[in-house]
Amino acid sequence: MSAEHTNKGRKIAVVGMAGRFPDAENVRAFWKNLERGLESIQEFSDADLLKSGATPELLKNPNFVKHGTILENADHFDAAFFSFNPREAELIDPQHRLFLECAWEALEDAGYGTEPRNANIGVYGGASINTYVLTSLLANPEAAAAAGGYQLMLASDKDFLATRAAYKLNLKGPAVTVQTACSTSLVAVQMACQALLGGQCEMALAGGVSASFPQRAGYVYAEGMIFSPDGHVRPFDESGRGIRAGQGVGIVVLKRLEDALRDRDEIRAVILGSAINNDGAAKMGYSAPSVEGQSSAIAAAIEMADVDPGTITYVEAHGTGTQVGDPIEVAALQHAFRKGTEKKQFCALGALKSNLGHLDVAAGVAGFIKTVLTLQNKEIAPTLNFAQPNSKIDFASSPFYVNTKLTPWKVNGAPRRAGVSSFGIGGTNAHAVLEEAPTHGASESRWPVQLLTISARTQAALDAMTARMAEHLRAFSDVPLADVCWTSQVGRTRFPYRRMLVCADRQAAIDGLMGASGAAGSGAGGAARAVSAFEESVNPSTVFMFSGQGSQHADMGRALYEIQPVFRVEFDRCAALLKKELGCDLRDVVFAAAADARLNETRFAQPALFAIEYALARMWMAWGVQPDFMIGHSIGEYVAACLAGVFSLEDALRVVAARGRLMQERERGSMLSVRMPAEKLKGTLNGSISLAAVNSPSLCTVSGPTQAVSALQGKLEAQGVECRAVATSHAFHSAMMDAALPEFLKVLQSVKLGEPTLRFVSNVSGREIRAAEATDAQYWVKHLRGTVNFDEGVAELRELGAQVFLEVGPGTVLTTFARESLREARGVQVVASLPHPKDPQPATTSVVNAVGRMWLAGARIDWTAFHAGEKLYRTSLPTYFFERQRYFVE
Repeated sequence: MSAEHTNKGRKIAVVGMAGRFPDAENVRAFWKNLERGLESIQEFSDADLLKSGATPELLKNPNFVKHGTILENADHFDAAFFSFNPREAELIDPQHRLFLECAWEALEDAGYGTEPRNANIGVYGGASINTYVLTSLLANPEAAAAAGGYQLMLASDKDFLATRAAYKLNLKGPAVTVQTACSTSLVAVQMACQALLGGQCEMALAGGVSASFPQRAGYVYAEGMIFSPDGHVRPFDESGRGIRAGQGVGIVVLKRLEDALRDRDEIRAVILGSAINNDGAAKMGYSAPSVEGQSSAIAAAIEMADVDPGTITYVEAHGTGTQVGDPIEVAALQHAFRKGTEKKQFCALGALKSNLGHLDVAAGVAGFIKTVLTLQNKEIAPTLNFAQPNSKIDFASSPFYVNTKLTPWKVNGAPRRAGVSSFGIGGTNAHAVLEEAPTHGASESRWPVQLLTISARTQAALDAMTARMAEHLRAFSDVPLADVCWTSQVGRTRFPYRRMLVCADRQAAIDGLMGASGAAGSGAGGAARAVSAFEESVNPSTVFMFSGQGSQHADMGRALYEIQPVFRVEFDRCAALLKKELGCDLRDVVFAAAADARLNETRFAQPALFAIEYALARMWMAWGVQPDFMIGHSIGEYVAACLAGVFSLEDALRVVAARGRLMQERERGSMLSVRMPAEKLKGTLNGSISLAAVNSPSLCTVSGPTQAVSALQGKLEAQGVECRAVATSHAFHSAMMDAALPEFLKVLQSVKLGEPTLRFVSNVSGREIRAAEATDAQYWVKHLRGTVNFDEGVAELRELGAQVFLEVGPGTVLTTFARESLREARGVQVVASLPHPKDPQPATTSVVNAVGRMWLAGARIDWTAFHAGEKLYRTSLPTYFFERQRYFVE
């Protein structure tokens, strides 16, 4: 059995990372600093040091080192984002706050920043000593007394680091605070790996944080101690004399590799094996390192990885830069490597301490993140301050060399592999073996346009995130736009302030984002549009509106039929059931190569509209948009009734087909749209003309014999009234339909009518339908003949609390009517699924835009269903823009 096969189930994928380090707000900036060999060190002024508590006498001490590192804005925090009040935020150890923000960013970076978090997610992490409580809170007796001992403990103790993150982020896996001194965060990574392999969680965060206060503080150098005499760290160099303190926070998100591959996560690297141990007592002293202990941990990790150490060509070392520690570390590495290879100087050594100093409990995860970035970028960053090898290290006969310049990481066919070491005072050693990520296939998207979604808690944050996304799209042009949009949809929490963008390509997306402002923006040539919503609405009360005859047109819904499985299945189902009733395949009528004249015949138009609208409704419902209410316009009410269970689908189609056939058999007539309120219009009608529909407060339709309708049109236009002939062959909802009613009643009496299980509004009454009406055949006879009271129905729906009106049909007729009816209503959205037949916008673009507008309005979209049949991958995107303020007790 191959090693690859035996180790397959033990591999862990790194799927997300986040961190803040000196001179680096995030891991991308961190890597850029490493590439250019930046040493993050500052020389503090006497004024700064005095302000931080140093005495004038201390400043005169020749051994006082005035150098250190600054973690910018370590005392700042977005308290409101995490629902802390200002007083709480001031009490909490800033390290916990940094860890919490970083944890959020790491989950977002992995594409799992959504709420609720359905996965069982663990968190493992540690923090350095809380200097804030010592130097600030306890030094301010009034503040400490006001907080009280118990609250001060909860806010300050290391014990609560992991559990506070689990509580605030709703993580339900193991929450374990880890403390092993300098090796803490790499031990946290190893423990998270074991929890994943043991099935204790499906995903895990692991990392650490170290931030000390005051930030600008020097130290006294003492010969033989661990701190450097000049603030510079020189790993493996003859002049290396120790470390300086560094600061930072880092967290990685881990999953079992097989799960990450299944879920199409962006895999940054793979952990092949990891191990931890302790030196025990076999060393010179408690704080001394041990060749045997370190070597044992390294060898155990390589053994678990099941790889030849000769294939590991980079090691991120602990690298203390001390005369004792460096030779011991290289000896331990050599001892472990020599168990499998005799090759010399094939493996580069790196040491992050030369850039940042010693990050204490965060050192391990910082080195781990550096190594992942090294694997991703296929470059080895320089180790700084290395001029002459430590004379106690024989690099020439070892497998190692110190890499001192940015170097392409070349390999001969084998995957790139690396080791990461972290050793703690007290002897807890940790080592991990990493491998570069496997490549994945190309993304596959069926939608010709994409939908990018962005949300935030405030408008300022939304605008900042919009700009960040535009810059990201510019910088990472190789990432498919479809993957970016997919991640924005499934990998982010919905917040009240939202922006969505429909775009055909990357440049259109960039243009649209850059043009987006407070309310709306547009991309070049209309290729993209950005629309924003600024009101929080969770699962708004939604109405499905089903249009009536006259909205049908050739090829309606064809684009959806070709790419959307739910729509296709439901339309095919209707077509199969109608084949006997119509004597043909409905698909040949609706999707004909050339316009099929039969589609304008009532006997085909009504079943075709029903099938299109029914398929559309089922598609929306599959996407997670469920109707709280429904309303139809004439034939559209049958779709609502069918979805509500009044008719079975088979019976509904039989009734609709009979209705269309019977109506077409009547004498031909005309219909006229009139821009006039219903009450005023009624006074102009004679006995031969009927009020067919009241569509909005000022728009009605009349119906009757062609000659009479023409005469009325001439009379009204002479008075300056706007009129428009309706393209129809018959006078629907008029006395000219009376002859069809007896036979239609017989058809209705042959089917079983059930009480509605979904709420819908009646065209007949303009009120919510009662069960007694819906199950009465006579109701549906009246429905065929009577006035369509659509405007009253919309008003009723508004009274019932409807917030979003979605037209589920092939056009925008009802959208127009509803907007007129709701002109005075506040906080109401009206959305059309498909474009007007004369609109040049493709139907797929219209649908994607409608989904975006529904999302803006607060609807919860099932993005997996929306992208059914596609192959999309999560990808790293800009994380949340925290609006930080200073929370600090002086």
